[in-house]
Amino acid sequence: AHAEERLLKKLFSGYNKWSRPVANISDVVLVRFGLSIAQLIDVDEKNQMMTTNVWVKQEWHDYKLRWDPQEYENVTSIRIPSELIWRPDIVLYNNADGDFAVTHLTKAHLFYDGRIKWMPPAIYKSSCSIDVTFFPFDQQNCTMKFGSWTYDKAKIDLVSMHSHVDQLDYWESGEWVIINAVGNYNSKKYECCTEIYPDITYSFIIRRLPLFYTINLIIPCLLISCLTVLVFYLPSECGEKITLCISVLLSLTVFLLLITEIIPSTSLVIPLIGEYLLFTMIFVTLSIIITVFVLNVHHRSPRTHTMPDWVRRIFLDIVPRLLFMK
Repeated sequence: AHAEERLLKKLFSGYNKWSRPVANISDVVLVRFGLSIAQLIDVDEKNQMMTTNVWVKQEWHDYKLRWDPQEYENVTSIRIPSELIWRPDIVLYNNADGDFAVTHLTKAHLFYDGRIKWMPPAIYKSSCSIDVTFFPFDQQNCTMKFGSWTYDKAKIDLVSMHSHVDQLDYWESGEWVIINAVGNYNSKKYECCTEIYPDITYSFIIRRLPLFYTINLIIPCLLISCLTVLVFYLPSECGEKITLCISVLLSLTVFLLLITEIIPSTSLVIPLIGEYLLFTMIFVTLSIIITVFVLNVHHRSPRTHTMPDWVRRIFLDIVPRLLFMK
């Protein structure tokens, strides 16, 4: 403890955390960046957001924080509060709730050669364009774009630690499964500035587990749709033909309202299950019209209605002849 105390006094005596850790002003600070996902908390289709619990891995060198371990009882590394040292201002560009940077400042791991490892945890809500065409058998591509907010490529450059997102400590989700999660390095020139800014964008390919919606949505819709056919098998004397049709129509309307509560309110794409329910509702409406016509004909009698000659000729003469009926 005495050695660490002397070391801390020596390191932070005159240390300025606001200046970049470079010997020359033209030097570039290389920041090794990586991402480890702990949990995919939620994918909000309605608001088009993905909520994740991640560990933001950052590593860089600070030449002002070096020492000789032999002078300090072979102390090769120490843990220091991250508020005391210079840190790269790496933020999540496509943040959706206003918390762009890491809010929980954990301690950093400082080594004798000036290497600093900092891995704070964070819960991010990132914007994600949701395509619900094949809902609930859909697959989404959500991205997380990290980069420095103020330093351009001439001041800070990013180097990816790994080509993929670390999933060793990932807690499996009951609704989504991560198919692939890769990181790509990019550099872009924005309209606001003349400098080039680097970033690392992680693409999460996630697929929905459809069992819940299959049991609670798709199968009931199919079973209710099949009831429409039974309307034509009910005898006309039964007074429940119209009641059955209207009950099926109302049930399909309820399922359609449930889907609209889940999917985003967009006119770009319409889910196939929504189109299926819409067309089924149209067919049920047509079946109601046909049923009303059939019941009207069934309850006619010679006292109230007379069969027109053209109907008699078509259905009693021409149609039986075409069907080879006597």
